[in-house]
Amino acid sequence: MKNFDLTPLYRNSVGFDHLASILNNAMRSDVGSSYPPYNIEVLGENKYAITLSVAGFEQSELDINIEKNILTVRGKKENREEKQFLHQGIANRSFERKFNLADHVEVKGADLTNGLLTVSLVREIPEAMKPRTINIGTGSAMAIESRSQDSANQSVAAADQKIA
Repeated sequence: MKNFDLTPLYRNSVGFDHLASILNNAMRSDVGSSYPPYNIEVLGENKYAITLSVAGFEQSELDINIEKNILTVRGKKENREEKQFLHQGIANRSFERKFNLADHVEVKGADLTNGLLTVSLVREIPEAMKPRTINIGTGSAMAIESRSQDSANQSVAAADQKIA
């Protein structure tokens, strides 16, 4: 496994140090782990789906959790009876698969159909964080603000004279 030096990234940015841990975790978790196979699909501008092949698992044997922007899908398979196989090509074992989600990506639901578990995701950026255009004025906004401040000061002075 190769480690990357992310020091140059830290010279020009603040608050992105968690990216290093995300990259390291992603590199560590994918090594040698290919079960169960999965797809990550883009369904629209802010819509995604993760589909895992979970053939042989029942709904009660699957668990989906999200904590701190990490989506975890677990399959718990218990061997109820010993079988003797001449060939076993269908994996029938427990698994845990983790996916790092970007900020503001929410899980909207999950479906299990024909051995495929599909987790639906949507990115919903809050209005306060969306880009907006600021109109450029001619200085009248500053004049209005200073006039309103002057009138507030005059009101306070008048109230003080009435009290005295």
